[in-house]
Amino acid sequence: MENLENKDLKEGQLTKEIENKTAQLPSKVYLCAAVTVMIASAALKCMGHKHTALFVGQWVSPFLLFGIYNKIVKVEGHD
Repeated sequence: MENLENKDLKEGQLTKEIENKTAQLPSKVYLCAAVTVMIASAALKCMGHKHTALFVGQWVSPFLLFGIYNKIVKVEGHD
């Protein structure tokens, strides 16, 4: 199997700037945002807003993924 790594690929300037800005945020921010959204979704469900609760509840995964991405950028850095 051939080696698919390409050491010549570099991130764009915009990507580097975004990573530099987001790396300044603590990872706890994304975790707290995810928990807050879970609580908001549960509250909406209890208030009878079923569809809105489902919509808001779907935001949890992206917040957690942003947190993971943030942690990887902090640990591994970028190009």
